[in-house]
Amino acid sequence: MTTASASAAGGTKTIRVLRRNLRLSAAGDAAAFSLQWLIGSPFLPPITVVSTLRCLHLPAAGSDSPDFSKEADDLRTLIIKGFEVIGALIVVKSGDLERIGKEAIEAARRMKEYLGSDGVGSMVGGVVVDGDEEKVRFFVSESRDESDVERVDDVVYVEEEKAGREVWEGGCLVRCEVPIRLPVYVPVDKKADAEQLFLQTTNGLVAKLKDPKLTCILENTQNSSDNAPRPVAIRGSDIDFRTDIAKVKLFDGSGEKSGVKSLSCSYFFPDNKLGSEVASTENADAIQATLMLNRSVSSSKSAAPVAEYYPALDEVRLSVVEYKLEVLCYAAKQLPLTYAVSKLIIPALTDQITTMKNAIIPSFSEQHPQARVATLRAYHFCPPGFLLPITVIYELSYGETEIKQVEVRRSLHQRLGLPSDRPLLRVANALGISKGVGASKGSTRKVLETSRMALSGPYLLRDVHAGIPSSGVSGGMVSLVQGSYEYYHYLQESFDDSGWGCAYRSLQTIISWFRLQHYTSLDVPTHREIQQTLVDIGDKDPSFIGSREWIGAIELSYVLDKLLGVTCKVMNVRSGAELPEKCRELALHFENQGTPIMIGGGVLAYTLLGVDYNDVSGDCAFLILDPHYTGGEDLKKIVNGGWCGWKKAVDSKGKSFFLHDKFYNLLLPQRPNMV
Repeated sequence: MTTASASAAGGTKTIRVLRRNLRLSAAGDAAAFSLQWLIGSPFLPPITVVSTLRCLHLPAAGSDSPDFSKEADDLRTLIIKGFEVIGALIVVKSGDLERIGKEAIEAARRMKEYLGSDGVGSMVGGVVVDGDEEKVRFFVSESRDESDVERVDDVVYVEEEKAGREVWEGGCLVRCEVPIRLPVYVPVDKKADAEQLFLQTTNGLVAKLKDPKLTCILENTQNSSDNAPRPVAIRGSDIDFRTDIAKVKLFDGSGEKSGVKSLSCSYFFPDNKLGSEVASTENADAIQATLMLNRSVSSSKSAAPVAEYYPALDEVRLSVVEYKLEVLCYAAKQLPLTYAVSKLIIPALTDQITTMKNAIIPSFSEQHPQARVATLRAYHFCPPGFLLPITVIYELSYGETEIKQVEVRRSLHQRLGLPSDRPLLRVANALGISKGVGASKGSTRKVLETSRMALSGPYLLRDVHAGIPSSGVSGGMVSLVQGSYEYYHYLQESFDDSGWGCAYRSLQTIISWFRLQHYTSLDVPTHREIQQTLVDIGDKDPSFIGSREWIGAIELSYVLDKLLGVTCKVMNVRSGAELPEKCRELALHFENQGTPIMIGGGVLAYTLLGVDYNDVSGDCAFLILDPHYTGGEDLKKIVNGGWCGWKKAVDSKGKSFFLHDKFYNLLLPQRPNMV
């Protein structure tokens, strides 16, 4: 590949690390041995580590190597085309680090072979971490000869912002979605024959992806301006499937005069600048690919249509298998478009069909297999700390909370080094695909955005506390809500709840937090739905529905438990004057749980978003989000009017914010321990 770094071609070799933490830390790392795969790209300089993935199929008893076959099956789906295994990292308690480095390199070469690359002549990296002394050693090799292994001391850890630019300034995403309905006629009483026919039909489908009559339409759907590059049609007869991607010559082909073979991905991005946007998957330039199969054949002779009849020897039934294929690939902008199709899109579709086929086979001979098949779908994620998107195929016949699906996500969290108590890989977290319909000039990016942006109406303000003035507490420690929420207040949606609905609005804000953190996909309930819930559990009489009766912390806890399965702690305070004494406990809540808190006292309810507390002087302030606001969604008006801001228990004029003659209940929702 012509992107090879000069530092790696003879002379001193350099390893570049674009990930903040090279070693994944999670439960299980205390073991005597752990193995991680180093992920890079043929479009980046050799041994540029973009990410790491933990090996889950570790050596069994009596074996000295992982189960490469199972690992390859997982990685083939997870790693999008354009990225690849470039090395391995081994964590050990002690031992000969150079010998272990050679073992890491050999493990990486074997994994590359299982993934379909011989690795001959390619540089492979090995990293060894001494878990006891925290020593890290880097090694590289360009052959299987153990004497060729070389220690590398020139290791560059690239800053996070620069790392994103290194990946995305010269790279782009290529997306292809192919819905396929595959009819299969199978014998009713011959299970083996049914599975064989399914395999034959699916293999025939894979073969069609290399049909010379296949046409791939490539376009930049992010740019709808008049001078946007025109779509490009690449025919199967123009595609080279034989050349290894490492031998493909990169070039900046942006003209159309010499035909499609002279065009590179940069053709679709004449203004190749990221500007001030954060270089990330969400802001990446992207190409949309559409596949079509030409079945029309021109003939000089007139001919009548012919129908052929093949009688079935046994009783058969029709099974229609629905493949909902969706692949993402990473390409250098200098990669020729023809190779973006042959080396990225087609192999990615082939692998996805194979993965889905293997998942379908066990149940294909059942009476109604399509009920299972229709729920197999590919989703793309870019978890926190990852520069590249990953792909996961979920089988959601019984929903996301089904035990088997929870275990699948838990395993993925372990492989990716993600926390085990945050729902980061649920469908709601998936990257949503925008085809750029109606995009105006200057807004051509954002092909990918997390589907969380569509969770609520656009009129709701989010995270209104961001950027507000400081509390004025000298030397205090600020502890805030973790994650996003929406601001619910009086009179929204033209619903008049002024004077009685403040606790309902606080509850809606709290539920929006759980929704935006993807602990639930339920809509934020209305006042009537909240009342119906309390009636359903027997806390209120049916006459409560449609009333204007107040609710408090206890009722909120019932609703959260019923609708979300969320448990709560209730803090009782005898007087508003005692609330400052609870600041230390409240700070611990925000640091450990991070959820918004409802404060109810007398006839008023507020949402608490944080505290600023000086544990030496005892001085403190409360970050209050006030649901009693009745105006429009005007952030400036809300902040300037004090509807969201820091409140001292007693302000500079001696006025108390919390009433001394009223008791207060504080509802502290607990963050669920789930994935």
